[in-house]
Amino acid sequence: MDRAPLPDLNNLDREDLLALFMAQQEQLDSLIADRDAEIRRLEAELDSHRQTLSDQADELRARSERIEHLKLMVDKLRHVIFGTKSEKIVIKLEQMELELEDDETTHAELEAGAERVSPAKELKARPERKPLPEHLPREVVTHTPGGDCCADCGGQLRQFGEDVSEQLEYIPDSFKVVRHVRPKFTCTGCDRVVEAPAPSRPIERGLPAPGLLAHVIVSKFADHLPLYRQSEIYARQGVEISRSTLAGWVGAASDLLGPLVDAIQKHVLGGRKLHADDTPMPVLAPGNGKTKTGRLWTYVRDDRPAGEQTAPAVWFAYSADRKGEHPRQHLKTFKGALQADAYAGFHHLYGEHIYEAACWAHARRKFHEIHVVHASPTTTEALNRIGALYAIEDEIRGEPADLRLSIRQSRSRPLLDDLRRWMEKALRNLSSKSETAAAIRYAVSRWRALTRFTDDGTLEIDNSAAERALRAVALGRKNFLFVGSDGGGERAAAMYSLIGSAKLNGLDPELYLRTVLARIADHPVSHIQELLPWNLAPALQNKATHAA
Repeated sequence: MDRAPLPDLNNLDREDLLALFMAQQEQLDSLIADRDAEIRRLEAELDSHRQTLSDQADELRARSERIEHLKLMVDKLRHVIFGTKSEKIVIKLEQMELELEDDETTHAELEAGAERVSPAKELKARPERKPLPEHLPREVVTHTPGGDCCADCGGQLRQFGEDVSEQLEYIPDSFKVVRHVRPKFTCTGCDRVVEAPAPSRPIERGLPAPGLLAHVIVSKFADHLPLYRQSEIYARQGVEISRSTLAGWVGAASDLLGPLVDAIQKHVLGGRKLHADDTPMPVLAPGNGKTKTGRLWTYVRDDRPAGEQTAPAVWFAYSADRKGEHPRQHLKTFKGALQADAYAGFHHLYGEHIYEAACWAHARRKFHEIHVVHASPTTTEALNRIGALYAIEDEIRGEPADLRLSIRQSRSRPLLDDLRRWMEKALRNLSSKSETAAAIRYAVSRWRALTRFTDDGTLEIDNSAAERALRAVALGRKNFLFVGSDGGGERAAAMYSLIGSAKLNGLDPELYLRTVLARIADHPVSHIQELLPWNLAPALQNKATHAA
C-alpha cells in the first residue's frame, strides 16, 4: 500500500500530533494483520503441499507394491501357460511308462508260473535275440563232464565240438559277458556223446546272469529307479536292453522268488511280538490315467533289543484300500503282542489271541509338533518326562528280557505313574479345545497299552521298528510317484520283504539276491529256508569281508 507523505511536525499542535500517531498506529496494525494472514495462508499452503507429497508417496509405494505383485502374477501365469503343460506331459508319460512296465512284468510273472506248472508244454517261439555287444569283455567258463572216460562203457572220450551260450552279467558300474563253453566228447568205444549239463540260469533260456538280475531288482525296488530309466542308463553304456525286456526279467524273478517271500512271511508271523504299520501307495487306476490310493502294510519281527538271537525279518503286504479286513487276514495265524499306532483297523484284532502294545513315539510326536510351533511349559515338561523314559531304554537295549523287565519295574514304572498324575492335573488347567489337551487325552486314553512294555521285557517302548521299515517306501513314493497297478503293488511288497529282511540281517541286498538267484532255480522248495537271509548271512558276510 502507498504511504502518504508525512506533514511538517513542527507546525502541528498536540492534538494533531496525537491524531497523526493514531492514524500511523492503525496503519501499522493493518500491516501486521495482513502479514499474519499471509503467514497463515502460506503455512496452510505448505501443510497442503506436505499432505499432497505424503499422499503421493503413499500412492507411489502402493503402486510399486502392486507392480511387483503384478509382475509375480505374470510370471506365475506364464508358468501356467507355458510350463505346466509340458510338466503334465512328462508326468503323463511317466504314468504310461509305469503302467506298461507293470503290465509287462505281470505278464512275464504269469508266464513263468505257467511254464513251471506245465514244463512239458511246447516252447513258444521267441523273437530273435540281438547278439551281445562285441565291445564288452568276455569271461569264458568251460564246463567239462566229470572224468575222461565214458560213463556207459569206460571208453576214452574224444572232443568233437562244443556248445556255446552267453549271459549278460553286471559287475559294479560295468557289464561283462560270461561265455559258457561245454565241450562235446564222443566215446571212442561206443560213440556215446558226452557233455557237461548246461549251467543253471535264474530265468530259463534267459539272458540275464544272477548279478545283472539282482542289480535290476535292487535298482528298481531299493534305489527306486523305474525300468525305463534303467534302460536309458544301460544304453549310455552301449548295452541296449528295452524296458519290456527288463519287465520280463523282473516278472520271471518275482515268480521265482515267491516261495522265499512266503517263507519270510511265515517266519515273521511265527513270533510272539510283532511291529505293524501302514503307509499309502498311489496306484495308477486302470483306464483313466488317474491314481487311486492303495496301502502297503509292514510287519516286523525283531527281538534283538531284548537280547534274543532269533533272526529279524520284515514282511510287506499290499492291499487296494485301508479296510480293517486286510490286517485281520494278514494276522489270522498270529498270536501275541501287536505294537502299532492307534489306527482303528487294528482295534478289532485285540482280544483272545492278540493284545495291544502302543507306541510312545506317536504320543511324544503330538507334543513335539505343538512344541515346535508354540513352545509352552506344558509341552516342555511332557517332552522332558517322556525323554527320561527313553533314556532308560537306551541303557537296557540289547539286554535280556528279564533284566529289562526288572529295570523297567523299578525305574520306569514310577516315572510313568508320576507322568499320569501330572497329565491329569495339567488337563484340568487347559482349555478342552487346545491342542495340548488333545495330546494329553491321546496318551491318557491309551495308558494301558502305552505302559504294557513295563510288564514284559520283550516289548519295546515304541513302534520304531515298523516306521524304519517304511522309510524306504516313503523315498520310493517320492521318486516313483506311484506304481502302475495293483499287481505292481503286490510285486513291490514282495521285493521290499526280501530287500528289507536282507538289510535287517546286515547284508547287502544286491549281494544277497545275486547269491539267491544263482541257486534258487534248482533249489528244492522243501529246503527254501536255506536261502533265507539269516541262513546265508555268515557266508555272505565272510565273502564281503574278504572282498574288502
